[in-house]
Amino acid sequence: MINLKNRSFAKELLDGDNIPFDDIKQNLKELNVINTLLGGHRITIEGLKNIYYHKDLFHVCEIGCGGGDNINALVKWNSAITYTGVDLKDSCIDFAKDQYGQLANWICSDYKLTNFENSKPDVIFSSLFCHHFSEDELIDMLKWKIENCNIGFFINDLQRNTLAFYLIKYLTKIFSKSYLVKNDAPLSVARGFHKKEWIDILKKAGIENYTIKWKWAFRYLIVCKK
Repeated sequence: MINLKNRSFAKELLDGDNIPFDDIKQNLKELNVINTLLGGHRITIEGLKNIYYHKDLFHVCEIGCGGGDNINALVKWNSAITYTGVDLKDSCIDFAKDQYGQLANWICSDYKLTNFENSKPDVIFSSLFCHHFSEDELIDMLKWKIENCNIGFFINDLQRNTLAFYLIKYLTKIFSKSYLVKNDAPLSVARGFHKKEWIDILKKAGIENYTIKWKWAFRYLIVCKK
């Protein structure tokens, strides 16, 4: 039985370099299926609903957008919003452009270096992104988010949970065709957070006006308004 008292800092395969594009494509396609079937997209939509209000030219930016499936889900909910997707990997941005074309402005960049051309997004969000970072890096990320949005941000990420670890481990072992998914999906859970850890990180980042809600399947939705 794995001990998940403390976060794992083992490196995920997807965080490595020189991964063949076809392998990344298969990984991104399967992540979209997982997000759809296990409610990840539903949580993302709920996060935006909690912070969205009607106005002209409402702008939402996802950092760590991967293959763009989260933004695609949001466009299906509200296509009047302007969307931007940012990811460090050019292969992910190429995939997003190929799959979803003009649904968003796709930017290949480190999120910290993103140039919004003097027009900050109203909302910044991330989904299954934060668990890739250390606590200190997360504190810096939260500060960046609150400084670079007009209204607020939200986070959709994994709860570190033993049941979740073994469920996704064996589900992907049986159904996945991607070695990246088989390795990284359970590892992502092991790199996830407990609620009290999020509270401590938010406090250290100086974030006060927020809510944290547990969501099925083993995720937390954090919404912060300025």
